[in-house]
Amino acid sequence: MSNPTPETILGDLRYLQLLSRSFPTIAEASTEIINLEAILNLPKGTEHFLTDIHGEYEAFQHVLKNGSGSVKRKVNEIFGHTLRENEKKELCTLIYYPEEKLQLVKAQETDIDDWYLITLNQLVCVCQNVSSKYTRSKVRKALPREFSYIIQELLHESSVEPNKHAYIHVIISTIISTRRADDFIIALCNLIQRLTIDSLHIVGDIYDRGPGAHIIMDTLYNYHNFDVQWGNHDILWMGAASGNEASMANVIRMSMRYANLATLEDGYGINLLPLATFAMEAYANDPCTIFTPKLTFADGDYNEKTLRLITQMHKAITIIQLKLEAAIIDRRPDFGMTDRKLLHRIDFERGVFVYDGKEYPMRDTHLPTVDPADPYRLTDEERQLMDKLRASFMNSEKLKKHIRCLFTYGSMYLVCNGNLLFHASMPLNEDGTFKQVNIGGHTFAGKALLDRTDQLIRTAYFDEEGEEKQFALDYVWYLWCGADSPAFDKEKMATFERYFLDDKAIAKENKGWYYTLRNRADVCDYILREFGVTGQHSHIINGHVPVKTIKGEQPIKADGKLLVIDGGFSKAYQPETGIAGYTLVYHSHGLQLVQHEPFQSRQTAIEEGQDIKSTAFVVEFTSQRMMVKDTDKGQELVTQIRDLEKLLVAYRTGLIKEKSYL
Repeated sequence: MSNPTPETILGDLRYLQLLSRSFPTIAEASTEIINLEAILNLPKGTEHFLTDIHGEYEAFQHVLKNGSGSVKRKVNEIFGHTLRENEKKELCTLIYYPEEKLQLVKAQETDIDDWYLITLNQLVCVCQNVSSKYTRSKVRKALPREFSYIIQELLHESSVEPNKHAYIHVIISTIISTRRADDFIIALCNLIQRLTIDSLHIVGDIYDRGPGAHIIMDTLYNYHNFDVQWGNHDILWMGAASGNEASMANVIRMSMRYANLATLEDGYGINLLPLATFAMEAYANDPCTIFTPKLTFADGDYNEKTLRLITQMHKAITIIQLKLEAAIIDRRPDFGMTDRKLLHRIDFERGVFVYDGKEYPMRDTHLPTVDPADPYRLTDEERQLMDKLRASFMNSEKLKKHIRCLFTYGSMYLVCNGNLLFHASMPLNEDGTFKQVNIGGHTFAGKALLDRTDQLIRTAYFDEEGEEKQFALDYVWYLWCGADSPAFDKEKMATFERYFLDDKAIAKENKGWYYTLRNRADVCDYILREFGVTGQHSHIINGHVPVKTIKGEQPIKADGKLLVIDGGFSKAYQPETGIAGYTLVYHSHGLQLVQHEPFQSRQTAIEEGQDIKSTAFVVEFTSQRMMVKDTDKGQELVTQIRDLEKLLVAYRTGLIKEKSYL
């Protein structure tokens, strides 16, 4: 771009007048240009990509704390052979869990002041290392206010300098003597954690299965820089929070299926007592055997009586869900889901399910709330129950807070630094072209489809009552289980079949063409071009489908163009995957895939120093280090510099006058 001239900036004068309010003098505009040019030549910050966390809050929080193994690598690089392996492990544990580790250390150390002196010096070294790729301004903004000045002094002064050695030593000694060492250590450890991950991308599915989705959302709510690409389970919860009763029933059913009541009751204060009361009455003498919950998360937490109650609640809400979904299917024939109304196909007298001229034995035909003559009608008791559950969902302030957070920082997809992120699928035809999807009488495909679904999810939550909102509410449910949903993209969700039929063939959920065609590099390039993403180092990043590593499946597909990073964070999937999740790390040297082993527990990590065992694989390595100027943020800064250069010309030619402080 050529240097701006008075003639070329005349059309921008109105904007430049506004810009001059922030930079009222030549000196200030020049200083900002110098600052931005310098930032462009720093190494790019480290991005972390996680997906399909499914409520596994302890493992999630630990991965954030250890930077997917980055902190451990930094400690090894800095201290090499100068510290024993056990000492390095202890230092890492302190960085991850400073409050808890300090309590253990103080109970064991005989000379705590000496330990403070050594440890503070070590932490300062680590902190200097992880902060080195950032500007002082950015680091300063991350500092706790009470220790900001002291930490800045320690980070930017070297104790090797003879003139500074005593100065640094006195600062650290005074921290100890004034009994501020604990607070200062905690502040340094939190700063290291924060600077290790510059930005965090969650590629969908925070909710369901695991016990702590609400805890994960609390962590994200206070996190310094993150975004979310909504997964089908997140959209389900967003639908429930918007008032869609079928979504509410699905949310509750999933919670019962995995004996996970914590998120609903403890996290969001959803009152499940009406459901428990109803279930105990409706299924008093029913063993409800096929509704026995999976105990992956709750093993040992519930006694036999409680499990019996959860089993009854599980059955009760499943039947209600099937009825509520049928009402949407009737209301929206354009969804093309009439074949998912299945209760009327049950022959109660003979105990069989009749479909396409074939009969399937039912595993359970004791359905006292289903009237064979009108199987989809909610009983009066079921209707009253749903009214109570709806009120509970709609009045949960914590749920509102978390869902609004998902709207603020989330979307259906994200393009960032040459990567296209979306959770599940891009509906395709067999020939690899974008599938035309009908939504409310209009067709959408590719990027336009994801944009439209994003709009509808927001409409369902934020719009005032009306036909558009009602359609959006129904469509949010469709996104959970509809054949053409980019968050699902399977011919059906076989909820009924999985519960009530033994035949695995009829319960099979055939996937859309995307899940096959994404293995081809040309198809991935076609999709990337649709979103304006080009270049040798562009990728699609997905989750949704667990990579069965144990069976030899690979997360890297299409000659490296596509990465599926669902490795089984959820314990429910770990028997299938053989591992416990992936993290994709994108730093200035390239892309790294980190494969995690199962995390034992936070307590074990603190007491025994048990870190997550992680193995890093290089996906792409760039010989030339990637700088801020090579990123999307860098392009924004370049634009800002060009605007400021125009402002300088306007000042120097008198088109705009400098502002006086007098």
